[in-house]
Amino acid sequence: MRRCVCPGSFDPVTNGHLDIFGRAASLFDEVVVAVGVNKSKSTSSGRLFSSDERMEMLADAVSPWANVRVQGFTGLVTDFCREIGAQAIVKGLRGSGDYDYELQMAQMNSHLTEVETVFLMTDPSMSFVSSSLVKEVASFGGDVSGLVPPAVLERLTARIEERRAGA
Repeated sequence: MRRCVCPGSFDPVTNGHLDIFGRAASLFDEVVVAVGVNKSKSTSSGRLFSSDERMEMLADAVSPWANVRVQGFTGLVTDFCREIGAQAIVKGLRGSGDYDYELQMAQMNSHLTEVETVFLMTDPSMSFVSSSLVKEVASFGGDVSGLVPPAVLERLTARIEERRAGA
């Protein structure tokens, strides 16, 4: 079985992420969307959603693909790949800045393990989308409805309103 891992924080998951997951699902027998669960990076330290909330949103968003599942992990992604028997790490690239960063990570991962890194270019219509940019635009009342799944938009809007009310 050809299994890959798509690692990230996904705070929140975007349509750009979904594009990569769907394309990876056509290349691999199983895609594991691996959510970094870092207790030191809680919602109080910059995250908008807890790891459980992010995994819930992801599970809903990837439900159209029978061969895509969501799982949390801690530590090194290479160790996680070894634990689940993944042969590859799939990363989406939006542009040259992503490539410069991800190449260095891929080389380190190759140094640590036999896991290959596969780069998929993001759909050009999503090349400007990042979770942090989506959060920023949404926090100022901008329309991000075409950038995230509808269920994520609902939760994102609600969380921003919660934070405003508590501020």
